[in-house]
Amino acid sequence: MTAFIIRRLLQALLVMAVVALVAFSLFRYVGDPVHNMLGQEATQQDRAELRAALGLDDPVPVQFLRFVGNALQGDFGISYRAAQPVSTLIAERLPATLELALTSALFAVVLGIGLGIYTALRRGGWLSRAVMTFSLIGISLPTFLIGIVLIYVFSVELGWFRAFGRGETVLLWGWWESALLTPSGLASLVLPAITLGLFQLTLIMRLVRAEMLEVLRTDYIKFARARGLPDRVVHFGHALRNTLVPVITIIGLQTGTIIAFAIITETVFQWPGVGRLFITAIRFVDIPVMSAYLVLIAFLFVAINLIVDLLYYAVDPRLRVSDGG
Repeated sequence: MTAFIIRRLLQALLVMAVVALVAFSLFRYVGDPVHNMLGQEATQQDRAELRAALGLDDPVPVQFLRFVGNALQGDFGISYRAAQPVSTLIAERLPATLELALTSALFAVVLGIGLGIYTALRRGGWLSRAVMTFSLIGISLPTFLIGIVLIYVFSVELGWFRAFGRGETVLLWGWWESALLTPSGLASLVLPAITLGLFQLTLIMRLVRAEMLEVLRTDYIKFARARGLPDRVVHFGHALRNTLVPVITIIGLQTGTIIAFAIITETVFQWPGVGRLFITAIRFVDIPVMSAYLVLIAFLFVAINLIVDLLYYAVDPRLRVSDGG
């Protein structure tokens, strides 16, 4: 177990080093930060003084090590557009993105696994066929179109939910403002969470169904039925456990995808998250914000994949046997 964790940590450190190099390259080769911060009317002396203050006159390896050291401390410099620390801007918007992503992931995982099991065990029923037909919407339609349709139906026509914004928030501690504890916040979260999680729900449901059908045809399931075990024990005690082994990997990857690609959903619903901050940074070529977003998303992906690897190691005994050998 220890060797397995050490290998995964070394791989994670290698990935983060590569991402840090890419993020640092944005500073070096995408625009001139001095020009972006001072504008065209600055004198050459002003430019030289700012360049020396930012350390841009130092050798590239020294600048890269400084960038990594500052990133480890959560310091990504000052936003060119907002003239505020990038860490402050991200800290203000990160709770909104994480709450949206985690709610969408919970919605996709719970319904995806439940509907996948039901459609596998009742694959001949009309309700199962209706669910499978409806699931084509989640795969075929793009996210922004699903969001627009939901806004039109449930906000414009029915008036059940808010069409944009996060609603009222409550300050829990420090910098975390949560919308999960207010009625308007929960109402504002419904449509974006469904929009963001619908594709993942469909993917998980179809994967669980396919894996469940394959496991139910194996010999040990037939042997369990021959022993006279009840269907509940066979389905949930034997078949489901082996079905979830590959599903855990997909869930982990899709959770990272939800966080990384919440940009479209946040744009459609005007959700004040990190994704909208990144879109604004691209529009104004705000390099510090872009670099910080890249490092943050890479870190979340690495952390989630590390957790998935550990869960995979705990669920699949073959990994423990091979690691012990």
